[in-house]
Amino acid sequence: MFRAIADVFRAIGSTLAAVVTLPFRAVARLFGGASDTVRGGRRRHV
Repeated sequence: MFRAIADVFRAIGSTLAAVVTLPFRAVARLFGGASDTVRGGRRRHV
């Protein structure tokens, strides 16, 4: 029974962590993608 309760808390915690980190990952992907396109553009012209 305690294991089931622990599993529920673990699931809630992982879901909460995903929701909290989602905006930060989106911003990082946005800036990472922008820098990749800039770098890619430079490589094509060289």
